[in-house]
Amino acid sequence: MDFKEKISEIVERIVKDDNLIEDFNKEPVKTVERVAGVDLPDEITEKVIELVKSKISVDKVTDALGSLKKLF
Repeated sequence: MDFKEKISEIVERIVKDDNLIEDFNKEPVKTVERVAGVDLPDEITEKVIELVKSKISVDKVTDALGSLKKLF
């Protein structure tokens, strides 16, 4: 498995699990490292945190747009 694949796996695991999202919102660094199973360098952890936050934001917008479509 390559590095990008591992990061994608971490992001997907967090955004698909409500409990992990809650933990991520409270303690993002600890949550990312727990999901990864290793202590990551700070620059990598920060990048994963940014990706998770952007994925959560995109999912929220997508859900909102889906709800709007149902109204029309």
